[in-house]
Amino acid sequence: MNTNLAKYLAPGHSTCAGCGIPAIVRTVLEATKDPVIVVNVTGCLEVTSTLYPYSAWKVPYIHSAFENGGATAAGVAGTIKAFRRRNKIPAGKKIQVVVFAGDGGTYDIGLQSLSGALERQHDFLYVCYDNEAYMNTGGQRSGATPYGADTETTPSGKQSFGKREKRKDLMSIVVAHHLKYAAQANVAYLPDLKKKAEKAFEMEGPRFLLVLQPCTNLWKYATSEYVNIGKLATETNFWPLWEYLDGKYKINWATEKPKPIEEFLKTQGRFKHLFKPGNEHVIAEMQKEVDENWRRLMNLAEVD
Repeated sequence: MNTNLAKYLAPGHSTCAGCGIPAIVRTVLEATKDPVIVVNVTGCLEVTSTLYPYSAWKVPYIHSAFENGGATAAGVAGTIKAFRRRNKIPAGKKIQVVVFAGDGGTYDIGLQSLSGALERQHDFLYVCYDNEAYMNTGGQRSGATPYGADTETTPSGKQSFGKREKRKDLMSIVVAHHLKYAAQANVAYLPDLKKKAEKAFEMEGPRFLLVLQPCTNLWKYATSEYVNIGKLATETNFWPLWEYLDGKYKINWATEKPKPIEEFLKTQGRFKHLFKPGNEHVIAEMQKEVDENWRRLMNLAEVD
């Protein structure tokens, strides 16, 4: 990683200790030498990097509302296209438009805007840092929150084991828009993330990266553990590393002996209630879901 930390995102922002979002941002932006314009959807990254009157950003930056990151990116990409027609941007000079958004602004509130921009084939890279809930506003469940998780709006207790609905399959929704490239990555595997970002930057049209980002606040773990927990998410097949390119699927990491889902769950306070007597069926259902999703992916993909 580039040692000049201030090249894209300066130190001194207010992300939480143990947060991997800055590593995601720097890893992605270091994957291109082209000029970059960042569109940042409301969320953890926006509120911690733009504390008025200061900003941690060292690249051209636009704060977009929760619901319209895709539309903002489309507008920026359209402006670049118009400037190029008017010879205000030299021929052959590539300018990258990159959206950073959390799961709330991607899976839920901003899904319509993202879908429209993907369907219209605008030229931008969309990066979703997925911490699996609305962390910026207090830890409410989102469409990315796993089944069984304890959140502020799906609390576990005598009447509930946590969230009863399963996660939205966002990657399938994105791929259904016929874009050229989409990939699932993990902040615990930065070399893999950088390779995927490099591939994405080499292409034109809409591109999408979904990156797992463990959150120390709602997930409830020690701030030093986000890399270890991220690795367990992949080692249990809860969060496979894979990519979609020109209609073909490829798995980037696999093991013949995945760890049981309990190994991932027991590291986090949001799942501690599942290990109390009476909730065994919830863990069994989670393992079933992980196994079914992995088999489905294996049927679609080749292993790298």
